[in-house]
Amino acid sequence: MSLPAGLQCLPHPPSVAEYRELRVLAGLSPKSLEAATVGLPNTVFGVSIRDGARLLAMGRLVGDRGCFLQVVDIAVLPEWQGRGLGKAVMRQLDQWLQANAVGAYVSLIADGQANALYAQFGFVETAPRSVGMAKVIR
Repeated sequence: MSLPAGLQCLPHPPSVAEYRELRVLAGLSPKSLEAATVGLPNTVFGVSIRDGARLLAMGRLVGDRGCFLQVVDIAVLPEWQGRGLGKAVMRQLDQWLQANAVGAYVSLIADGQANALYAQFGFVETAPRSVGMAKVIR
């Protein structure tokens, strides 16, 4: 599946301002300027889908580059959802993983019905063997 005409998939994360805006517009939790400024430069691999200069979708890999990686920040503008952009982001992340992360444990947290998308790329639920847990530092 290819992107709609005129869109570009670029191999880098968005700017801090774009990142913060798209997270909120896509229904993800907001991130502070400080957190995004520190976090984004530590991206192992990121993807941005754009229509010209406008950010439409994004996704990132974070981790230690060897043993553990996590898929994060998969976000698509609401008006572009259901048009293959999330799948295009995941395809790029998966291609990077296949080429660079041999032997790594790759995890993610699926919100809502996103598990159906991630399953297409080989992700499986870990329960009952393991249970995801989280803690938010404010």
